[in-house]
Amino acid sequence: MPNTDWTKLSSLQLGRYAEYFAKMEFASYGLEVYTTEVDDHGVDFIVKDKNGRFCEIQVKSLRGKGYVFIPKSKFDITNKNLYLTLLIFEVGKLPDIFLIPARAWEVPNEVFVDRNYDKPSQKSSPEYGINISQKNYPILEIFSFKESIKEFLVDNE
Repeated sequence: MPNTDWTKLSSLQLGRYAEYFAKMEFASYGLEVYTTEVDDHGVDFIVKDKNGRFCEIQVKSLRGKGYVFIPKSKFDITNKNLYLTLLIFEVGKLPDIFLIPARAWEVPNEVFVDRNYDKPSQKSSPEYGINISQKNYPILEIFSFKESIKEFLVDNE
């Protein structure tokens, strides 16, 4: 059993753990996982599904509830082969893992937010974000890894 006191890890260590954990989850379903040499386009790794489709995977991690974001420059929501794998870590348990298609941000809501920051006083770059709270956790549940991975496993041949 791995250590589940996530407070012992720095943010960088937690992020790295999340990426390895996500790769192992995909591999556990018999999918091929390809690691990118450099993460300069917001893609942490590639997964080949049962139909031979290559999907780009971005991984984000979060301790407990809160907000996590992806710069729009690195996350094209029109790319039907782009997914966010979100891992939420709580002390004493393995992370909850979600597999979210980029298209989830096409219609923003209280969970999936679209922030442009286009006023001169706003210095942040445009981003897509996820608000994770106790109240909206059930909305996120529809993207549980266990359910979302099924579309990667269907062999249409």
